[in-house]
Amino acid sequence: MSEEKETVKERSSGFISVRDIPGVGSSIADKLEAAGYLSAWSIVVARAEELAEKTGLPVLTVQKIIESARKMLGITFKTAREVKQERLNIGKITTGSKSLDELLGGGVETKTITEFFGEYGSGKTQICHQLSVNVQLTPEKGGLNGRAVYIDTEGTFRWERIEAMARAIGLDPDKVMDNIYYMRAYNSDHQIAIVDELFTFVPKNDVRLVVLDSVTSHFRAEYPGREHLAERQQKLNSHLHQLMRLAEAYNVAVVVTNQVMARPDVFYGDPTTAVGGHVLAHTPGVRVQLRKSKGNKRIARVVDAPHLPEGEVVFVITEEGIRDSEEE
Repeated sequence: MSEEKETVKERSSGFISVRDIPGVGSSIADKLEAAGYLSAWSIVVARAEELAEKTGLPVLTVQKIIESARKMLGITFKTAREVKQERLNIGKITTGSKSLDELLGGGVETKTITEFFGEYGSGKTQICHQLSVNVQLTPEKGGLNGRAVYIDTEGTFRWERIEAMARAIGLDPDKVMDNIYYMRAYNSDHQIAIVDELFTFVPKNDVRLVVLDSVTSHFRAEYPGREHLAERQQKLNSHLHQLMRLAEAYNVAVVVTNQVMARPDVFYGDPTTAVGGHVLAHTPGVRVQLRKSKGNKRIARVVDAPHLPEGEVVFVITEEGIRDSEEE
């Protein structure tokens, strides 16, 4: 690898201040930082019109800043082989179940949104708790030596589960809880604002996993009926793309949960479908449906992933966390 490419790799993995972008003077940097744009990556993934509106800078000036940031970070055409090398360097977090990890291609990936959807009690929140613990493990044990952000929209976060899961894998529960940053989102606007804030929070706090449990509940409650459908979908679409940019910019794993609703037109097979329609169907990189089975058993099925075959496995939810079923 050339010296120039090594520099690009180093830059892309860490926090680079907007003040390091060529051509950005102190007065412009002050305006960018005041608007919440602290890193070069936060500039790269922003839309020019949005950046201009929030900073008060002319659109032409903003476009030049974005272009300069792209060049500095080496964002340009890549060969398919370079893309392959990047994919090989993607981090993966174990779920605690080997069979579920195999279904996901080795675990939950960074630079990707993974969606778990299913009915109440299907295990969505349990998986989120487990991943928030497991991300703190060493890579040899299936973690990323990193911290987690947990955005809770329904009040389902339980520290007791984090404590039990941490003890079960030999980690200090207090240290584990110190490495999980929790925030309750009280409405859709607050939820969006939290994700915007993560563009500066994530790189400064060594965060490798962002959990949003659940991504659709506020939007569903605040925009009911067909008359609000278009507005809801537009807002949800923008929010999901912001999460995608976060995952790609900082090489973090983004995990979202989603609810299901009944489809009255389905007479055979599973009558439920994930909330969010086509917006949710097309944005996440990996979509996993969870279903209840007997007792503590759950069934996970990959319904959409460009690099994974469709398939399903059985796992169990125990006092210690997510584990393999004895039948697997």
